[in-house]
Amino acid sequence: MKNNKIIPCLWLTTDGGHLANVIMYYKNVFGNNFQSGQIIPMGQSPSGNTEMCEVEIFGHPYSLMSTEMKHHLLNDAVSFKINCDDQKEIDHFWQYFTQAGKESQCGWCIDKYGLRWQIIPKNMGELMRKTNAWEIMMQQKKIVIAEYLN
Repeated sequence: MKNNKIIPCLWLTTDGGHLANVIMYYKNVFGNNFQSGQIIPMGQSPSGNTEMCEVEIFGHPYSLMSTEMKHHLLNDAVSFKINCDDQKEIDHFWQYFTQAGKESQCGWCIDKYGLRWQIIPKNMGELMRKTNAWEIMMQQKKIVIAEYLN
């Protein structure tokens, strides 16, 4: 893993505080763009069993920490934006994250671990310059590029 000075750490709540299922969940959606280090058992904390692991997604390092009891919940204050090449890529990420998570609005969704994602086309700025783009986006959950082009 890279030796970045600052690495975002994501604290998730999982069954038994185990990270193995979390790692497989993200590996399944990101494929070869997801690499993980070794899971480090941290033992018992005030939030139960705790584990940590360093991962890379699209070459960016993150630290994952899991505990078995909820402590600090994730919210919309932090989200990850995926700049998608086309509608097929938007559909891929949207379907995966919302299958066990939930839809929000304007391209935002929440995965099964509570992490917020913005699944948008990489040309969203250009699409937002179209007539009525704001109104279109406000009516969408998943971004549908074709609706901006009509």
